[in-house]
Amino acid sequence: MQDLPVLILQSLVSAKEQDSPGLAKKFKVDEQKIVGAIKSVEALGDVVNTQIYQVKSWKLTGEGEEVVQSGSHEARLFNLVPAGDGGIEQAKLMGLCGKWGKIGFSKAMSAGWIIIDKSQGSPVVKRKVGEITDNLKQDLQKIKENQSELVDEKLKVDYKKRKLVEEVNEKHYKITPGANFTTSITKAPTELTPEMLSSGAWKTTSLKPYNLEALGVETGGGCLHPLLKVRTEYRQIFLEMGFSEMPANNFVESSFWNFDALFQPQQHPARDAHDTFFISDPATSDKFPADYMERVKKVHSEGGFGSQGYNYNWKIEEASKNLLRTHTTAVSARMLYRTAQAPKFVPQKLFSIDRVFRNETLDATHLAEFHQIEGVVADYNITLGHCIGVINTFFTKLGIQKLRFKPAYNPYTEPSMEIFSYHEGLQKWVEIGNSGMFRPEMLLPMGLPDGVNVIGFGLSLERPTMIKYKIDNIRDLVGHKVNLDMVKKNPLCRIDKSGTGEERRLEVVSKRWARIESRLQCLQKHIQAMGLSTTGSVSYGAAEEKLKDVVIKVHPDKPLYSLGLLVPALKKRFQLALSTHCHSSVKQPGPLMLNEDSVGRSSADLKVAVIYSNVQRSTLVVGSSEIQGEENILRYFSRLMDGVTAPGLYDTLDDNFIAQVDTLLDRLTDTSKHNISTLIPGILNKNRFLAGNHLTLADVLAYSLCKQNNVTNASIQAWSKKVETSLAN
Repeated sequence: MQDLPVLILQSLVSAKEQDSPGLAKKFKVDEQKIVGAIKSVEALGDVVNTQIYQVKSWKLTGEGEEVVQSGSHEARLFNLVPAGDGGIEQAKLMGLCGKWGKIGFSKAMSAGWIIIDKSQGSPVVKRKVGEITDNLKQDLQKIKENQSELVDEKLKVDYKKRKLVEEVNEKHYKITPGANFTTSITKAPTELTPEMLSSGAWKTTSLKPYNLEALGVETGGGCLHPLLKVRTEYRQIFLEMGFSEMPANNFVESSFWNFDALFQPQQHPARDAHDTFFISDPATSDKFPADYMERVKKVHSEGGFGSQGYNYNWKIEEASKNLLRTHTTAVSARMLYRTAQAPKFVPQKLFSIDRVFRNETLDATHLAEFHQIEGVVADYNITLGHCIGVINTFFTKLGIQKLRFKPAYNPYTEPSMEIFSYHEGLQKWVEIGNSGMFRPEMLLPMGLPDGVNVIGFGLSLERPTMIKYKIDNIRDLVGHKVNLDMVKKNPLCRIDKSGTGEERRLEVVSKRWARIESRLQCLQKHIQAMGLSTTGSVSYGAAEEKLKDVVIKVHPDKPLYSLGLLVPALKKRFQLALSTHCHSSVKQPGPLMLNEDSVGRSSADLKVAVIYSNVQRSTLVVGSSEIQGEENILRYFSRLMDGVTAPGLYDTLDDNFIAQVDTLLDRLTDTSKHNISTLIPGILNKNRFLAGNHLTLADVLAYSLCKQNNVTNASIQAWSKKVETSLAN
């Protein structure tokens, strides 16, 4: 067969207009090959004129094909109900139906085909009509036979919601002869050759023009994973504090160093196969000091050093089992034993940041392997106060000031403390690590001198990394599903480290004044709230009533059009009462007014008060908690509406889809890097909505931002109509 571009040009001699589907059928090739050939002819100049047109069609999904074969869900369910007055128990009927029973039952009930009789206790389903016509099956048969024009448009939209059909938009090309039409193709040279230069032919040769706007090939190169970036910062802090790094590259340990040397009994649940990965080859190890092993055995089975021990029969077989270390404290035990064997004790400050392994159930916050950060200090006469001081210094250098300590239990530390920090984003105290003083039963068998105490603390590396890079699912940070593009493009890790000395003193004083000012502002706002001027139809009766509401503070220049868009969906879930108010700090309210109180505030189960106020970011207040940012307010209402919209806007989506939506929300809220009027059309170039062909919170937020910025782009207006229609339905 001749080249397709030549054949296409020759076909235009007899017929002055051709299209890509017709050419594909004529030359018996795939239409995409025809499109590629048309593109190559386009590159010749004005040889041909091309025009793109779209053809919309409908096709059946896999579930739709099943309906054509076996009948609609509602018809199949109706046929399972026996004729007559006997009927069938509802539970038994649903068991016969399987996974399609719920939708079939709902549709059959709404069609008036069946009824439920509860007069005899357990519900019995009976036929309400004698015969039915399966219109759904007939309609899907027409769509399958390319007769979709015979099916009502509203029905097709309904079938699409039921995921029985899907709309397909196909792009085709029309091609006509151009001003310089010819049937012969001469390809322009793409580069100069020595022959052209020597003969002078380059002067008359028409070279293929350079596309200076084409993107170059992305250069390859290594990149650091976010974990490594955060690890480097933590390592630097330890070094600044005078710590030395322990060799922690020994992933496989014996149970002796991992458990027994730490005074952890052999019957402890952590030593079970459900919690620990044991090694099968080699299964055991005997490389530990015999005299030290005997002292460990004695303190476990008989006691010693002021302890009564555990009083059980300590077995070398258990201690010899090899495993993947469950914590880096096994490394600390080795290093402390090595320190004890020195002729003269030298105080030690040691740290390690490395991988550990536990037989965990995998979920969004747990993996079977993760990193542990550990710090150990050994010296004479150090106390729990020193432990708290070292931990405070470490976290102060991380920029974390608010710390609390809670008593806890660990087999190898006494006393033990859990470390908590106040998370400003979550507005609550969260556990960030563990700490304590190593027990004498662990230290004295090693041979450490009397009076030497050891303090230690540990935390994970993954949790602060996830917080730093705003990653919700640990499987998006580590594992086989990690997006390599995220690894390449994530920013540098910059931790706002606090200084020491005079800088720290000034910082403490500054924060103290900030807290005082914050309290004064809260009091002032509370007093002003008593006299709010309402612009809606509802007036508050008392301050206590206001505190029961969901209150949203909004700047008049940034009205929450997104909330107005979600109101119809919220009404499907709640008895809703809305009101809009204007704070005395602003002259007039914004353009969005939400004043609906049809159910009455006393009977409403969700009361939302929008207050136009002089705030930097939109803020939602629930009780004593605050949620800042329009994107996070949308996430909050999405959780409230869970199950109302089908499929959901955010929480009910799968993990990969949620990750896409989160990325879009971040891009939309970071207005310093883009222009809304250019960003959205670029995303919509290939999609019906921002995250594909499904309406999500990204569309709701983008819609609000477009309204705020008065964007009048034609493509955005068309997309906005789709957003409004989808939410209304």
